[in-house]
Amino acid sequence: MSHNSFGHLFRITTFGESHGLALGCVIDGCPPGLEITETEIQSFLDKRKPGTSRFTTQRREPDQVKILSGVFEDDRTQGQVTTGTPIALMIENVDQRSKDYSQIRDKFRPGHADFTYLEKYGVRDYRGGGRSSARETAARVAAGAIARKVIPMVEVRAALVQMGPHRIDRERWDWDQVDKNPFFCPDAQAAGEWEAYLDGIRKAGSSCGAVIEVVASGVPAGWGAPVYGKLDQDLASGLMSINAVKGVEIGNGFEAAAITGEENADEIRMKGNKPEFLSNNAGGVLGGISSGQDVVCRFAVKPTSSILTPRKTVTTAGEETDIVTKGRHDPCVGIRAVPVGEAMMAIVLADHYLRHRGQNG
Repeated sequence: MSHNSFGHLFRITTFGESHGLALGCVIDGCPPGLEITETEIQSFLDKRKPGTSRFTTQRREPDQVKILSGVFEDDRTQGQVTTGTPIALMIENVDQRSKDYSQIRDKFRPGHADFTYLEKYGVRDYRGGGRSSARETAARVAAGAIARKVIPMVEVRAALVQMGPHRIDRERWDWDQVDKNPFFCPDAQAAGEWEAYLDGIRKAGSSCGAVIEVVASGVPAGWGAPVYGKLDQDLASGLMSINAVKGVEIGNGFEAAAITGEENADEIRMKGNKPEFLSNNAGGVLGGISSGQDVVCRFAVKPTSSILTPRKTVTTAGEETDIVTKGRHDPCVGIRAVPVGEAMMAIVLADHYLRHRGQNG
């Protein structure tokens, strides 16, 4: 009943806390015979790990992954392959500073899950939020690396498209720019402008939110089920489960409410002997089933709740007080949410690929 698992045929279960000894995940349902190495998984974790620039938390975690089970050194392939049994991945915590939280152990941090955790469980880990910490997402990124191996025909990419009130110019979208700036931004000019904006936010001890766009190319038509197994339904669930996410859009999303049916419907023509859509307002999903177009999702991440500005709160004893959250925190947690969004998209797509193969052969 603790709901630490996600997926059906490709199923992940994550474990661990922000200030515990380690965190990680167990992946069940991964097909056998897929070549995988710790180095490949690490390349995705390095995009998410803290301390990579002045714009992220300065907690120094190498996020070094270890494969504990589910693989075998196959002499025939001269490499390490999955065996079809559960794959366990572990990432040690090496830079916890629990003392940073000692002064607020009995105070509820506004915007955090302190109050709700205590109400539900009767106990909470005040050291960085414990299980509610975004540190848990490292395990998802590791699982996402395995998921990509299940669907090598699909390319999953994500980018930060809005920081605070500042949006990119989509006319300047360039995927090659995403790995050339600290924000995973596809607009080089916007990335330069965001540096000054976020420096100001950071120096003021405040934070800002962000919007991330995730795109999957190469998804064939037919993945998903019409009613309770919709592809977009599971994508929304996966992305919404990421820490600090407060909204998810598929395709045109909320903008669809402001336009007419003529504008929203994706018209179709023939290209050779195949139908071709003239637009992609649907985000690559129709009736819960992939259309063969790019699958496009966006999710909104709220401002980091841990800030230096005093906020009103109460203690666990019911006393009114103020709180300042010291420690090492992201001024914009949305930056490191980019590889997490990619991972959740890959996990959902791997699961739906296996479901489709199971039903349709």
